[in-house]
Amino acid sequence: MSELIATRKGLGDELVALGKENEDIYVVDVDIAKSCMTTTFAKTLPEQHVNVGIAEQDAAGVAAGLATCGKIPFVVTYAVFGSLRMCEQIRQEICYPKLNVKIACSHGGVTPANDGASHQCIEDMGVLRTLPNMTVIMPADYWSARKLIRAAAEMDGPCYLRFTRDAIPVIYDENDTFEIGKAKQLRDGSDVAIIANGDTVRLAITAAEQLAADGISARVIDMHTVKPLDKAAVEACVNDIGKIITVEDHNIINGLGGAVCEVVAEMGKGKVKRIGIQDQFGMSAPYERLLAINGITVENIVEQAKAI
Repeated sequence: MSELIATRKGLGDELVALGKENEDIYVVDVDIAKSCMTTTFAKTLPEQHVNVGIAEQDAAGVAAGLATCGKIPFVVTYAVFGSLRMCEQIRQEICYPKLNVKIACSHGGVTPANDGASHQCIEDMGVLRTLPNMTVIMPADYWSARKLIRAAAEMDGPCYLRFTRDAIPVIYDENDTFEIGKAKQLRDGSDVAIIANGDTVRLAITAAEQLAADGISARVIDMHTVKPLDKAAVEACVNDIGKIITVEDHNIINGLGGAVCEVVAEMGKGKVKRIGIQDQFGMSAPYERLLAINGITVENIVEQAKAI
């Protein structure tokens, strides 16, 4: 984990590749192409690009219309706008008719950092995973972003993908494979399981390494798909280990931790400790500082693993 690349760059690169291969791939922008890395797509494939201006709700409607014509539209914006401002349109115009629209959002979680609470989207995956027919994904690095974007383009139906603004370590390589709804186990262990997604997977890996040095064996899982959740992977953690820590850059309510707890509760056994945004809004501060304020750190993962 040495090279640092924002997953939003994976979004921009893969959309260009997909668009060149398939003329039905469209990008619907809301006037923030530079921030969301879609300027190259707009320049390279102008006939497959639509900019609706600062009108996210219109973007959802335009994308729904394109989908009814057999196109595969990606609405690209910030997470706070693509999940919350567009929520009613996503429900009524995309999920209810189960249209083939992909909502690809940069600036998820607290990565907007100094932009403050208004731009830090800590609710998106929780809100959208409650909508029927919706698939919810957060890749852990550049390569998994590219692979999961391609998988989303190939599947039929609504999909929400969340990306980081800040550069994060590259974990995978271009030969790794990914399946929507199937978790990736990065490390096996017998004492505790750490289930993370997105920009927190890097923290889980480092924490597992530190725990190993202290004689504690940690299984690490990249749960890139929050919905449909890989229930089998969670059940295996409960049956094999019985102790789980979830780590996410999202409110601990209704996000990855909530989804894992639902599975564990139905099994009637096992313990879960959730690490994530502590049901509070963000603030204007450096990204790593915001994570630390919420206990989303290697040190806290290690501490909670030892405690559990």
